[in-house]
Amino acid sequence: MTTKSLGKMKKITDLRKIWPHEARDFTTWLAEDENLNALGEAIGINIMLEETESSVGGFNVDLYATEENTGRRIVIENQLEDTNHDHLGKIITYASGKDAKVVIWLVKKAREEHKRAIEWLNNNTTGDIGFFLLEIELWQINDSVPAPKFNIVERPNNWAKTMRNTDELTETKKIQ
Repeated sequence: MTTKSLGKMKKITDLRKIWPHEARDFTTWLAEDENLNALGEAIGINIMLEETESSVGGFNVDLYATEENTGRRIVIENQLEDTNHDHLGKIITYASGKDAKVVIWLVKKAREEHKRAIEWLNNNTTGDIGFFLLEIELWQINDSVPAPKFNIVERPNNWAKTMRNTDELTETKKIQ
C-alpha cells in the first residue's frame, strides 16, 4: 500500500489580506452571482441582488436584494471585523428603511452580546421578519486560492414564532 500525500488546510485569519477595503473589495466580491449564491445556499434563501451601496436616507446598506421566489426584501450588512454596536444599529436602520423581511449580518467574528441581540430580535419580531448572523471564514489547502465558508451563528427561529403567534389565533385556526 502506498501513502498518498495530502494537503494541509489552513485558516486565513486576517480577512483584510484578501479584502483590504470592505466596500470596494468585500462588498464587490460578495455581490458577484457565484458568491451571493453561496451565501444564499448557506441560509436556504435564493438571493437576487438589486443594488450595492443602496441608499437608506443619508446612509448606505452594503447589499440590497430580494428573495427570488417571494420578492421579500433583503438587506445584507458586511463587517470584516468583530461585531459592534454601530453595525447592530445599522442593520436595524437599514431593515426599517428598506422594509426588509430578511436581515443578514455577515461578520468576521460574532461577539456573545450580539449573538444574544440577534436571537432576541428573532424571538420578539413578527414571524415574517428574520435576522441572520453569520461568520465568514477563509480556508486554503497548501497554497491554493482561498475558499470562503459561511457559518450560521444565529438564524430565525420560526418554530418559536409560530408557537407564540398561536396564542392570537382562534380555536378553529389552531386546529387547522
